[in-house]
Amino acid sequence: MLCERCQQRPATIHLTEIINNHKSKIALCEVCAREIQAQSFGPLPPLSLPYFLAGLLGHGGNTEPLEQSNGTEIKCESCGLSESQFVKRGLLGCGNCYRSFAEKLEPLLRRIQGKAEHVGKIPADSLKNDAWLKNEIAVMRKKLQQAVQEEKYENAARIRDDIRRMEKQLEQGVSGNVN
Repeated sequence: MLCERCQQRPATIHLTEIINNHKSKIALCEVCAREIQAQSFGPLPPLSLPYFLAGLLGHGGNTEPLEQSNGTEIKCESCGLSESQFVKRGLLGCGNCYRSFAEKLEPLLRRIQGKAEHVGKIPADSLKNDAWLKNEIAVMRKKLQQAVQEEKYENAARIRDDIRRMEKQLEQGVSGNVN
């Protein structure tokens, strides 16, 4: 399908306009859509990862860093990455950056993913890994707290027993599938 405005390029954008309950649709190419958008709404800032992150971090499109309460910019102690570098690059420098920028990353991750922690598949061979077992214990402790808060004491007792079993496996170095 060709652009309904210029009749030269393929239409990749479908614009629907509703005015006074009258609906009109138009298929546009990217060039014509940008022209119409600029005429109707004014120019938009370029969509880039730094601007996207700045908006999500609450900088309002400004890539200048937010400051700590003492007036200094947050930096990773391990790699030295500053918040402004993170916002400009869109990448963290090392694993410790997650701790250094935790206060900023948690709301960002919640907004993007709905949760701040990873909940996904784990490779089968990693089930024999102590790190996996420690993670499972942490997850189970959260479930235990929730069960106690909801006064589901029988369920809480089962979870407590599972945690003890996992901790015992961890101490013995015999981690494996604990289900």
